[in-house]
Amino acid sequence: MQPGAVSRKAHRLAVAAFFFIAGLNFASWASRIPDVRLKLHLSDAALGGVLFALPVGSMVSLPFAGWLVARFGSKQVISIAAIAYPISLILIGWAGTIWQLVPMVFAFGLLGNLCNIAINTQAVGVEALYGRSIMASFHGIWSMAGFTGAAIGTFVVSNNIIPLLHFSFVAAACVVSVILVRKYALPKDAGHPDQPLFVKPDEHLLKLGLIAFSCMVCEGTMFDWSGVYFQKVVVVPKEMTTLGYAAFMSTMAGGRFLGDWLVTKIGKKLVLESSGITIASGLLISVLFPYIVPATIGFLLVGIGVSSVVPLVYSSAGKSKTLSPGVALTAVSTIGFLGFLLGPPVVGFMAQAFSLRWSFTLIAVLGLGTTILASQIKWDE
Repeated sequence: MQPGAVSRKAHRLAVAAFFFIAGLNFASWASRIPDVRLKLHLSDAALGGVLFALPVGSMVSLPFAGWLVARFGSKQVISIAAIAYPISLILIGWAGTIWQLVPMVFAFGLLGNLCNIAINTQAVGVEALYGRSIMASFHGIWSMAGFTGAAIGTFVVSNNIIPLLHFSFVAAACVVSVILVRKYALPKDAGHPDQPLFVKPDEHLLKLGLIAFSCMVCEGTMFDWSGVYFQKVVVVPKEMTTLGYAAFMSTMAGGRFLGDWLVTKIGKKLVLESSGITIASGLLISVLFPYIVPATIGFLLVGIGVSSVVPLVYSSAGKSKTLSPGVALTAVSTIGFLGFLLGPPVVGFMAQAFSLRWSFTLIAVLGLGTTILASQIKWDE
């Protein structure tokens, strides 16, 4: 099929499918973290070390991801990475010791980030075709996939289905989906293919990266520790360990589908400033009232708070006038993923030394950084 024969709607649906595939894979892993922990008899500190491997893999791949996208195009990168990503999920389910699990989680993080940079580059291109903000809705698809993954996780946990079998079914569905939709991906990206491997972000990109950092500290904590928090602090029955994660993902998805509309109504600055306050409030509610109803409400608020931050930051970064979208996204993601890198293991180490409730209190304070930093940027609405 010639590129000109593909409508912008077809491009949008294809990119949305890739976002769904990426989100489903990540949520499948996150929903089974408590089971993997129990299977391998991991302490809080050991689990923190395992979780550390995922963002390390993401960080290692970041500069190469941007260069690969600039050099070969996001379509080629996503076509390969979106198949390898679910295959690495199967290997996580296969791991029988912590020494097998760590490199598998590392590879999972590396491939996941390749998908992340490539699909966001695709999204920037499709957004340009529409001439209006649609980035948040793409991330909403990712979150809907996360909610779907959490729901599937709840089902398989309730039916005592082992992670390996669970992950194998997810991987098979994802690989088939990639084969079906890849031909509709946007064929060409903006920018130049001769971008350098390492790029120093300008002041604006640096500030965007720091906002992403503040948000992703909280986001990473929710992804990796929500199930454990409900298991150990809220103390729910086994079949309800994914409740907090599902609550977080549901409002995160809903907030992203409303994000583009909210930006049009009140502007990026106010949306982002409100987001940090909402994140901190939700975490503190879950800390002060560690019971099933208030903790669930708190996690719902955290989902609302983080929902629009990364999409809006990525959309702004993708419009850089000095770098190609893939390289600009990489520069911002590198800073943002430091939050993903530091958040989950810090929670684990602090939980070992003090408690999970103290860990979540620290993350709430860091979440306020979104509000402070967003107030210092002049946004082009």
